[in-house]
Amino acid sequence: MRLAGTAGLVASALTLALAACGGGNTPRSATPAGVAKVTTIDFANVANYAAPTLPAYFDRTVKALDNSPASNAVNDRVATLGRVLFYDLRLSTNNRVSCASCHQQAFGFTDPMRFSNGISTAATTDFHAMRLGNLRYWRPGTTFWNRRAANAEAQASHPLHSLVEMGWGGPVHGFDALIRKMDATDYYPDLFAWAFGSRTITEARVQQALAQFVRSLISSSSRWDTGYARVFSPDAPNRALDVDLPNFSPQENRGRHLFMTGVAQGGAGCSSCHLPPTFALAANARSNGLDAGETRLFKAPSLRNVGLTGPYMHDGRFTTLAQVVDFYDHRVQAGPALDDRLRQGREPRRLNLGAADRAALVAFLMTLSDRTLTTDARFGNPFRR
Repeated sequence: MRLAGTAGLVASALTLALAACGGGNTPRSATPAGVAKVTTIDFANVANYAAPTLPAYFDRTVKALDNSPASNAVNDRVATLGRVLFYDLRLSTNNRVSCASCHQQAFGFTDPMRFSNGISTAATTDFHAMRLGNLRYWRPGTTFWNRRAANAEAQASHPLHSLVEMGWGGPVHGFDALIRKMDATDYYPDLFAWAFGSRTITEARVQQALAQFVRSLISSSSRWDTGYARVFSPDAPNRALDVDLPNFSPQENRGRHLFMTGVAQGGAGCSSCHLPPTFALAANARSNGLDAGETRLFKAPSLRNVGLTGPYMHDGRFTTLAQVVDFYDHRVQAGPALDDRLRQGREPRRLNLGAADRAALVAFLMTLSDRTLTTDARFGNPFRR
């Protein structure tokens, strides 16, 4: 009886293990039929999200800014599931919109529209869709322009619950209804089993997977990166950030110098808030004086791929980078939340740069475009057309 009981336990464990991998006779490396039918995901060849190859200057100074929680470190399988979730139109109530509808890879994971449509063209979002590259290097980890979500995990639920965006809010279409919809597909139970070890779909697991995928969107392959890699030295003054880059034009190097150099040294001081090499926002940044009397604390996305498309700012009020530079040059407004780096005494700072220098700053910002991030298949749509 003891042997029979042991055999039964082993058989049960084996059955559960096989079920967790997508089916009773499905080898661990084989992609279940339902997953293969609708996606290009290959269980035997998992994309690398957890250990990207990064430049030398993405060193401990950058790693110290990583907001990934120890409880949700990037894992290739979970991030792959996050990629599927990110692109799946079925995650909206009417199969019309996905996360990627508003965060489009070709545009640096933002939307060229000022405000985004969700499940209906009758309503739009309240804020412009943020670029997502290097989101993981905003050290506080809060998300949205107004910092209302504590981290990327919490942020993942907001669009799903929104009645404007994906529609799973209110008494009729709650998150439980979304889980039932996902559970009824031929692919999500197997994907969750592959990623988490069981077929159970929960909101917490959806949050984990989406957050991992979004944090894997690292930008490190722009023209600025190519040039900076040739001059970088961790022991050089300011890590060689103010050394002319050999692949830049004189105008681009002038813009780079203005961006990297403090106002007191004759520059524009941009890098004191937008920290190279990630160009994510400094942890202690406050608001930028878009409107007089502003009391809210805003955050901004990384400047990576800022040149791919406007509009700009939380409300998309600027359509060009030239307008953005003009604003920081001479139009910042006073208010209680204004960042001290944008003040001169009690008044907003006025840089009063010449037209050539303002154009040089725009030229530099264009060098932050990263066509690798915007074309990498690991971050593209995994669904079969």
